[in-house]
Parts: sequence; structure tokens; C-alpha cells
Amino acid sequence: MMTSKSNHLKPFHKLLKSLERQPNLPVEVTRSAAQAAESLTQLTALLAEGEEQSRLVALYRVSSMLGGSLNLDEVLNQVMDAVIELTRAERGFLVLITPETGDLVLRVARNFVGESLSEESMQVSRTVIDTVIRTGQGIVTTNAQEDPRFSRQESVIAFALRSILCAPLRSRGNVIGAVFVDNRVQTGLFAEADLSMLNAFASQAAVTIENARLYTQTDQTLAARVEELEILSQIDRELNRELELEHLVALTLDWAKRGTQATGGWIALYERDGTTLARVSASDPGLFLAPTEPVVRQTLANGAPTAFAPDPANALPARLAVPLQTANPLGLLVVERPDEFSESASKFLGRLASRAASALENARLFQAVQDANQAKSKFVSVVSHELRLPMTSIKGYTDLLLQGIVGPINDSQKNFLDVIRNNVERMRILVSDLSDISRIETGRLRLENAAVPMFGLVEQVVKSLHPKIQEREQTLEIDVPQDLPYCYVDPNRVIQVLTNLVSNAWKYTPNGGQITVRAWVQDRYVYVEVKDNGLGIGAEDQRKIFTQFFRSEDEKVREQTGWGLGLNVTKNLVELMGGEIGFTSTLGEGSTFWFTVPIAETA
Repeated sequence: MMTSKSNHLKPFHKLLKSLERQPNLPVEVTRSAAQAAESLTQLTALLAEGEEQSRLVALYRVSSMLGGSLNLDEVLNQVMDAVIELTRAERGFLVLITPETGDLVLRVARNFVGESLSEESMQVSRTVIDTVIRTGQGIVTTNAQEDPRFSRQESVIAFALRSILCAPLRSRGNVIGAVFVDNRVQTGLFAEADLSMLNAFASQAAVTIENARLYTQTDQTLAARVEELEILSQIDRELNRELELEHLVALTLDWAKRGTQATGGWIALYERDGTTLARVSASDPGLFLAPTEPVVRQTLANGAPTAFAPDPANALPARLAVPLQTANPLGLLVVERPDEFSESASKFLGRLASRAASALENARLFQAVQDANQAKSKFVSVVSHELRLPMTSIKGYTDLLLQGIVGPINDSQKNFLDVIRNNVERMRILVSDLSDISRIETGRLRLENAAVPMFGLVEQVVKSLHPKIQEREQTLEIDVPQDLPYCYVDPNRVIQVLTNLVSNAWKYTPNGGQITVRAWVQDRYVYVEVKDNGLGIGAEDQRKIFTQFFRSEDEKVREQTGWGLGLNVTKNLVELMGGEIGFTSTLGEGSTFWFTVPIAETA
């Protein structure tokens, strides 16, 4: 605002008063001077009242512009432009106190045309601003060069400051900053009335600034939290993608370094004895850590992220360590860098550790299961190999005895030898199935695929099982066209699959029952179906039918010999050949097992 118009009338008012007191002047002159002085006083009052109304109108207008945005930078520019407009200053500055440190930060520097000042033009009196913030009282000076409060200040002299107006920004009883306007050329630009108006506006502006700052801080915090949640979600997906321990360790360490801006780090996991920590990070997988090291001892004692300051004397960087634990302690994750870690880095590492611990524990359990499976497979492989030789001998000598090579045998002896032979055959099948399972689980089973006709394979199986089917007076129906396309399979394994399915149909179908073997083409596969009208399978047993060593508790099922391995081996063999297997069954009405095998590309 320009200098008050009423102020311009003061010299005239002073002159009239002096004329009024002159004794040598005619009475008419002194009377006229008195009347003029009275009129001038009334005019001055009217002008002051009008100026006050103008101030209020201007204050209301600029104040109404506040609150249109919650973006802190936009709000600060709005406040500064409004202050310059109200005071008609040459330029203005807005400083804020940083809540965390208490430091003063220059946030806005603008000129009278609404432009941000260049760095070389940001010449402001820190003394005036510091005084206003310290005392909480505004300052106005018409000429700082002659004002005894500031005339000796280096900034006032160096920057040739003259008219200055500065008011505190106060919110909720606390000073949060200050607004400063000046003119380096014109003196007498501001008056006490201008400071009163600026104080009123600054009070409103401070609330708006504080709201915008809180909103911006909340928005930034929320954005950072959302970003962290997205990162943690990505980490969860990557950690749960596989169960290979070394890969998960490397992945966890990589995310730990990225999320904390660390330059290095390592992961140590307890050995199975639960007392020895072994460094398993990819950089140095064989280093053992002493449990007495401060990083290890203090972090495990705290049970939470623990920060260690740099130790230049011992050439140690800053370290941030967090325990890896689920129900039991699993290990330790440590990252390091030259300077100290922030609180947000500590929180991130804690969240990462809780996720990684579960994944690493699952990977270790999976590794233990894999080790157990390998041990089991190795045991089965060795036992199967060792059993084949004595079984072969028993079967061979039993056949020689049955042939009468060492002399004639009576009927009782023949019955005993038949029992021995049948049990050896049962053992042979068991050993063969165990061997197949072992080789399938370890990936050592090799298929010898070829293009073969399905009709010929079905014919071989039916021929081998025909005596048993006739013995029980069962009817076997074959519906397998001879012109079916060739299948790309291992013929011996298809025969094994068909033998298992037809044998099961024979065993679990009563005397005089019906067995049907069908085959047809659908899409690029040959479908084979073995159907019977036998015992059927209960709903509870159907969920476990392909499980190893599963046998129903039904007494009629238990009457038949078996180990509960045939269907499991059958399922694995079909899938290895690129097909599928399934069944439908109704208890007491029979079962239908089906499987598919791919058609050979050339018939």
C-alpha cells in the first residue's frame, strides 16, 4: 500500500496551526486559519477512515484467495504474492522453520510482478527476520539506513535496504516462520497501519500454510507407504516363486541392499545344530561367524533391528542388523554402508526380514524333505538291487523243482512250491514298482518312445491276462479299432499301464463280471478306457486312490493282494509320456479308468 493520503495533509495542518497562533496577524486571518485547521482535521479523519476501509477490503479479497489449494508450494507462492499486493512492496520473502531441526529455510522469494527471484537477487536481512521470529513481534521501518535498530547491520548496509516490513507467521500459538517485504529505493513506504494489516493477514496465511504442510507431509508419507507396500508385495511374489535356498538368500540380500541404500551385506543362518551361524550369502558362503561378535550378540539379544554407528578407528562401516526368525531363531541379516542408516531403512529391513524368514524357513524345510526323499530313493534303489538276486535264485530253483529235475514231487510238495513261486512273483512286482518310483522321483527313469499301434499293445496285455480272466469266468470285451493312429509312447511302459488297469479290473470284479477295454481318437490323443462292473470305489477312497501305499479299508478290497503302488506308478508313467489319467466310479456298481497318450506326428 502506498503512503497514507492523510499523511500528506499533516504539513498543511501544522502550518494552519502555526498561523492560528501568530499574534501579529489580523483577527480575520487567524479565525480563517482556525476554521481551515478544523476542516482539515475532519478531512484527515475521513481520509483515514476511508483508507482503513480500503485496507479491510483488500485484506478480505486476498484472504479469500487462500485455501484454494493444499499443495504447499502453491500455497506459499499465493501467500507471498498476496503480501506483495497488499503492501505494494518491491519484493518479498517467506521463510519457514523446519519442525525437525528448528532451522530457518527460505522457501519463497518473489517480486512485484509475481516472478520468482534469481539466486543473486535473494538479498534479505536475516537480522530482521531472526528478530521477528525470536520475539514473535512484527517490525516496520521507513528507512533502515537511518533506523538505529538496523543501520549498522551488515545486510542492511550491503544490500542498501530502506523500507522494510516483516511479520511473524503464527499457527496454533507457535511461530512457524515469517514474511518479509522491502523496497531498496523508496523510503517511508510502510506505516504502522500496514504492519497491523500484514499481521492480520499473516495469521490467516499461517493456518493455511500449516494445513498445506501437514497435508503435504501426510500425502508424502502415504505415497511412500504405498510405494513400500508395492515393493513388499513384489518381494513377496519373488520370495514365494520358488523354494531354492541359495536363490532366496541372494534375492533377500539384494532387496535388503536396495531398500536401505547399503553398499554390502551378508546373511547368516543357523546350522541344524541350532548354535552355529554360517554365512550363506553368495559372496562368501563358507565363512562362520562367532556368536560373540557385537553385531550378532546385540541383535539377537534385542530381537529387533539394531543399528551400529561407523567405527573409523577400526575401519568399520555403519551396520544395520536384524534377526531372521519364525517360531525359532533362523539367522541374521546384516547390511552396511559408510554413513549411518535412517529410521526408515531400519523399519524397511525389519519388514523385509519378517517376510524373508518365512520363505527361507520353507526353503530349508523343502530342502530337508528333498534330502529325505533322496535318501529314501537311494535306500529303495539299493534294497531293490539287493533283492533281485535272491528272488531270481528262489524262482529259478523253484521252477527246477517243479520240473522234477532233482526227482519226482508229490501233490503236497507241488502246492508248496506254487505258493513259493506266487509269493516270489508278488515280491518281484513290489520291487519293480519301488524301483520305478525311485527312478521317477529322482528323474532317472528314461523312456524309449517310438511310434507304435495301440491295438497291438492292448492285444499283448489281454493275451497275458486271459488265463486269469477265464479262471474267474469273467467276460472281456475289446473295442479297439486296428486302424487307430500310431501313438508316440514307450511301448513297454504302456503295456505296464494297461496291465495294472486290467489287473485291477480283474481283481475287483466278482466272478462272472464284465470287463471292457475301449480306445478312440480325440483331438491329438488316443483315449484308452478300462471299465468294469465290480466293487467300485467309495467317495472317501477316491480322493486317495493315486497315493502311494494307499489301500481301501473295505474287507472285499483287502481280500485281494496288493501293495497300493500300482496306480501311483501308472499315473506317473502316463504323465511322463505326455498324457493324462483319471477315473469315475460308483460304489457297488464298478469303475472306469481312462488315460490318454499323444498321437505320433507320422502314422
